[in-house]
Amino acid sequence: VQLQACGGGLVQPGGSLRLSCTASGSILSINGMGWNRQAPGKQRELVAAASSGGSMSYAGSVKGRFTISRDNAKNTVYLQMNSLKPEDTAVYYCYVVVGQDIHFSQGTLVTVSS
Repeated sequence: VQLQACGGGLVQPGGSLRLSCTASGSILSINGMGWNRQAPGKQRELVAAASSGGSMSYAGSVKGRFTISRDNAKNTVYLQMNSLKPEDTAVYYCYVVVGQDIHFSQGTLVTVSS
């Protein structure tokens, strides 16, 4: 399974970005999909998750500002990030759960700064 994440960049506080991540390879079915992030000097944390059943969950720090969605036909997961704050600056990684295995993408850097 290969994951290609993209959409990071530099944005001013209050701005928006949309990350996307597409899975390819030997995929029969994808269970969970989601996004983690790792800020400088901090541990990686779960940002948002989308189950195969359609339920979504968010870290408290992003609830109301970020929206996760998935396109199962395209094996793609998105993260719409609005009202970005400097503390959202991090490397973002998507993940997919295929069977019992979890796969991570390379990171995409999001920098929120004026």
